[in-house]
Parts: sequence; C-alpha cells; structure tokens
Amino acid sequence: MALPLAPIAAVAVKYGALALAGYALARQVRPGHIAQPLEDALDEVPDGISITQPRDADQINSAARLRRTIRLGHTGRGIELDAAFLARLKLRWV
Repeated sequence: MALPLAPIAAVAVKYGALALAGYALARQVRPGHIAQPLEDALDEVPDGISITQPRDADQINSAARLRRTIRLGHTGRGIELDAAFLARLKLRWV
C-alpha cells in the first residue's frame, strides 16, 4: 500500500515555516539586564489606571498595574501575575 505523502508534506512545510520563523525571532532577541531602580519604580505603581497631564508640561503621563492570581485546576497551585506599565506621550508643535 502506498503512503500518501502530499498531506504529510503540507504539514511538514507548515511546521517547518513556523520553526524557521521562531528561529529567526530568537536570533533577533538581544540579552538584556535588570536595572534595580527601574524595578523599584514599577513596584511603586499603584493598582489600577491613572492618567495625568501636568499644567506646565506638554505631555501626558499614564501608569497602570494589574495584579492577579490565576489558579490552574484543582491542585491549588497557581501563577501570580503582576504587570505594571509606565508611559509618556509628549506632543509639541514644530
């Protein structure tokens, strides 16, 4: 009995392209470092979303923080998610 290669080839090409894209992405990522003062600033961001616009500056500052615990199944184990974001948008007429 002959083995149908066309469906297998299509799957191999699809996963091969996915693996190649993942390899290319991994080659582009540079190793980074952790700056402790920045980590401390992110730890001080309050929960929720805040947007401020100082009167003396042409900028808008925003901060957001989300803290959640996600439970996986009935084992009681979970993952703690702590996401903090700081953003600044500066606009000026030139």
